[in-house]
Amino acid sequence: MLIWYDANARDLPWRVSPKATGRADPYAVWLSEIMLQQTNVTTVKPYFLSFMSRWPNVFALAAARDSDVMSEWAGLGYYARARNLLKCARVVAEAGEFPKSEAELLALPGIGPYTAAAIASIAFGQPATVVDGNIERVMARLYAVQTPLPRAKPELKLLAAKLTPARRAGDHAQALMDLGATICIAKTPRCGRCPLSQYCAAYKAGGAELLPRRLAKKARPTRQGIVYFARRADGHVLLETRAKKGLLGGMLGLVGDEWSEAPAGFAPPFVANWKPVAGNITHVFTHFNLILKVYCAQVEAARPNAGRFMPAPSPEDLPSVMRKAYLAGRAALGELSS
Repeated sequence: MLIWYDANARDLPWRVSPKATGRADPYAVWLSEIMLQQTNVTTVKPYFLSFMSRWPNVFALAAARDSDVMSEWAGLGYYARARNLLKCARVVAEAGEFPKSEAELLALPGIGPYTAAAIASIAFGQPATVVDGNIERVMARLYAVQTPLPRAKPELKLLAAKLTPARRAGDHAQALMDLGATICIAKTPRCGRCPLSQYCAAYKAGGAELLPRRLAKKARPTRQGIVYFARRADGHVLLETRAKKGLLGGMLGLVGDEWSEAPAGFAPPFVANWKPVAGNITHVFTHFNLILKVYCAQVEAARPNAGRFMPAPSPEDLPSVMRKAYLAGRAALGELSS
């Protein structure tokens, strides 16, 4: 794997080439791994580069305003990651540096077993066993593991641990990640190009594409909600900062209700000529589908009982679902006024 990696490593902005000397910056490794949770490399790259440009080290990030970080994170999703990012940065900055051991890293806010192992091995050269979705797939095929995911996770980690070398453990982990991302892919594995094909039990049996097996997923429930888009004569827009806990915690958004499978209704934030926006906003979260109804109103002045009027934000400063609702409301008001 190391020979293959030395020749085929992906060029990623947070990674040190295997041909270079020295180890990766633990701050860059940590930041990229937090961003990559539930998110693909293509999406993460511009966010990572933007964060590194604005906050080039953990001390700069620790000193940042919460609202600035949440705004920079907008659109990346899974916003609890951003809140934990700040908590962790401040703990590390107070300590003066990132801890080097897997156990100490695991004690930091927002760092789970995978991320702790990744930082320990990639940044500090520790022989920690890193197992992400790509590595799980490689192990399941290499050893023809029939136990379905997620039940197979402990078994797959034990198998990966047997292969983790004492030297260059970080490069070994990144090699397996790259193999899973580029060759041992989910639906149509490119077994003819794989450096492990001669050892792969699933390939020899002729069923690599069938592994790993997975338990049938439960159908996502659907929740519904209402949001209100109000624009004042001076161009200010009614917005609120959501509670820190929960979905989109600490993020800026339109005033609205709590999302539920059986909504009880939600009164407008003030009396106005509210008009429904044609169609609904739909958004897919990890555990549920969301349908939002948007109402809009153009007002001269108002005293809302929720949220406050603010200068109109850039849509990019809002989380994805709120961006959709904001743009729909803005477009509807433009049509109404024309």
